[in-house]
Amino acid sequence: MRGRSISYWEMAKVGYQELVNAIIRPPRADYDLDQLGPTQFAFGGEQFTRTDFQLTNDRGMKIQCSHWEPMQRKAEALPCIIYMHGNASARPESLQQLALCLSLGATMMSFDFCGSGLSEGDWVSLGYFEREDLKAVVEYLRASGRVSTIALWGRSMGAATALLHGDRDPSIAAMVLDSPFADLTQLAEEMVDKGRQQGLTVPGFVVSIAIRMIRSSVQKQAGFNIRDLSPAAHADRCFIPALFVAGEDDDFIAPHHAQQIHDKYAGDRNFVKVAGDHNSSRPRFLYDSAAIFLQTCLQIPDGL
Repeated sequence: MRGRSISYWEMAKVGYQELVNAIIRPPRADYDLDQLGPTQFAFGGEQFTRTDFQLTNDRGMKIQCSHWEPMQRKAEALPCIIYMHGNASARPESLQQLALCLSLGATMMSFDFCGSGLSEGDWVSLGYFEREDLKAVVEYLRASGRVSTIALWGRSMGAATALLHGDRDPSIAAMVLDSPFADLTQLAEEMVDKGRQQGLTVPGFVVSIAIRMIRSSVQKQAGFNIRDLSPAAHADRCFIPALFVAGEDDDFIAPHHAQQIHDKYAGDRNFVKVAGDHNSSRPRFLYDSAAIFLQTCLQIPDGL
């Protein structure tokens, strides 16, 4: 019996550490600014520029940002789409959306969440503190006088961040929410269940102890309670038009998470399930749908 107990403990420790790292310290994306492309470039017969700069959030941490915009503006204030990356990613992820944003006549803003990429911070929080980074970015854009309507486009952690910010900022015009999780405790429990399906035979009492240990470790190291991280709990207070997206083969954040938030959502919403998993490139039809959705919500006139 003693040997069996040790076996359970060792398995629990492995799962425990993996879950803690998945929540607050996934692999940090390392990149050079050169990976964001040239600071000046031509696209669609127009000249564009990228400005890199830093902001400071309310916790005193530096946020590294990039803003892509046309060199010859057709209006003083243009719509802006803020793209937010996933939990083990950074600003270069936004390049997949750049052509769509610029072709709409909008500018695009992207930044490294604190704890990610080149921004300051040791931990991520899957949206809990990241919403304060987003708040700093939105306030900067509002104060610049160069932005009219604002949309949010987030993937995974970025989508959760958008939902956590959206119910307190009704001025946001639209949100594209790709693979958000509904509730962090629910996600952690599903990850343990997945381990069981793959042959990890951990008793239920060990699972409950591990979840409590995870909550304690996250609280001590990163300063938030995982029970407070529930994007679904904000859904019935958010009225921003939203396009929900989920990969049908996503084995990290299963599609039912996005569906669960969608079903509770108070504002106009649509749900699109696409082929692929959590990190798959999204199909062309989704970008076409997102373009129509954003052009309508951002009130972008044809030819801007």
